[in-house]
Amino acid sequence: MRIDKYLKVSRIIKRRTVANDACDAAHVTVNGRPVKASYDVKEGDVIEVSFGARTLCVRVLSVKEIVGKADASSLYEVIE
Repeated sequence: MRIDKYLKVSRIIKRRTVANDACDAAHVTVNGRPVKASYDVKEGDVIEVSFGARTLCVRVLSVKEIVGKADASSLYEVIE
């Protein structure tokens, strides 16, 4: 699954277009490297998303196409 879609499905970022823009602006890194929106997310990847002065660091636990709102947080674990 593309990283922009994963960020939207997991509800880390609310809209896919916003996730796509964040990737284009190099605010999203995977395993320490900036990635494009087309990057293929795998289980075990460490994703860092910069929101202004705040950075969210998560580890991918599962990659699912369709997830309910209540189960979205089960796709990842917050590291820091």
